[in-house]
Amino acid sequence: MDLIRSISGIRGTIGKGLTPNIISDYVASFNEIISEGPIVIGRDGRPSGLWIEKIVVGTLLAQNRQVLLAGIVPTPTIQILVEEFKASGGISITASHNPSIWNGLKFIQEDGTFLTRYQNNKLFEIVDSSAFRFSEQSSLQIEEIAEPFEYHFNRIFNLQLFKETNIANKLKNKKYKVVIDANNASGSKIIPEFLQRLGCEVVKINCNGDGIFAHPPEPNPQNITEVAKLVSEFKADIGFVVDPDADRLVIIDETGNPIWEELTIVLAIHSAGLFLEYLNPKSNKVVVNYSTTQLAEYVARKFGFELERAPVGEINVVTKMKELQAVIGGEGSGGVILPVCHYGRDSLVGMILILSLMAKLDKPISEIVSGYPKVFMQKRQFLVKEEIENKIEELVNSLGLSLLDVNNEDGYRINSDFGWIHIRKSNTEPLVRVIFETSNDEDRVKISRLIEKLFEE
Repeated sequence: MDLIRSISGIRGTIGKGLTPNIISDYVASFNEIISEGPIVIGRDGRPSGLWIEKIVVGTLLAQNRQVLLAGIVPTPTIQILVEEFKASGGISITASHNPSIWNGLKFIQEDGTFLTRYQNNKLFEIVDSSAFRFSEQSSLQIEEIAEPFEYHFNRIFNLQLFKETNIANKLKNKKYKVVIDANNASGSKIIPEFLQRLGCEVVKINCNGDGIFAHPPEPNPQNITEVAKLVSEFKADIGFVVDPDADRLVIIDETGNPIWEELTIVLAIHSAGLFLEYLNPKSNKVVVNYSTTQLAEYVARKFGFELERAPVGEINVVTKMKELQAVIGGEGSGGVILPVCHYGRDSLVGMILILSLMAKLDKPISEIVSGYPKVFMQKRQFLVKEEIENKIEELVNSLGLSLLDVNNEDGYRINSDFGWIHIRKSNTEPLVRVIFETSNDEDRVKISRLIEKLFEE
């Protein structure tokens, strides 16, 4: 599929799904659903982002809209800039973890969060009916935001965690040696500078900012084996790898072992528990999505948190967090959301929480992770053209459960003593995505065989 549109915006292959006309149509439609005021534009550094930026800006000027240009910055930086400049919205030009042949647009509303499902559907209706308008008067108001990183830094360094504890001094005294791999994208400049301000000795890998990816952009352990070796060779304390728009974070321990991406949010919850009084807690709630590891619940319980789940997608998690006034939240793909900073997945926030955790416990990251129970997760996808309800019922019966054990808020999540299974149909492809997690390998093998039998028949 050349163009994908979802709750995360649109993504498409350059020249096929994503053409100048399509970009202009979506930007013009976004203009129709937001209030008057400036729009912040930033990009993740892919070469195609430069010409896309010109189309985005030109479209908005033709609609008499003021434009604030942030340049190459992470998506969470754009979210913060929207808030800081009291803008009507923002657009992040990125395809996130998709390969370089892809690019896309993430649409941000005036509170710095992504559009809701309702707002996205409204946007898509306007696009499909070409119900957007251009102004008889064009705007000439383009402003480049000076030092956009500073707004992001200030949000973090003004947290009570820094102002009312000795953690800043602890980090400076520790002088952690940190390897950062930004895959030559939006994190290439902001993250090394951020870590240096924390007192870290920084080793930059793939941080030239030219947008040419050095490895597949999905930040999972399979794609970061080369940089993992360098963490060990440089005798670093930790390694950080981010995706192109730097909202997701994966960790490498001091031995050069890539840490499972699901553990990023688990470690962040652990840190939040230790520093809770400085995070302005209004409840004891933590929110993750339905596909996130049960270790999040294990750590949450240790600190008296109640863990709630939301459908997959950043805005779904954020909406639930706001509703429950959650202390922290995120997704198992490496996304950390800390409301006292802002309501968006943010790799810099993840880094500061994890470094603070290491400093507070005075332990290497590998030792902290080794203290968590062992779990076994598997992620699969299957080509399925028919409805899957009968297959779900068959699976439930095979497990000796009832349909009362199935939560259907986001696909089907089956809970049991062995663990859980989450089954979701893709919104964009004839695929079913299946994620399951067990507490032992014997159950993992059993569930894997059941799933294969059902969906490969």
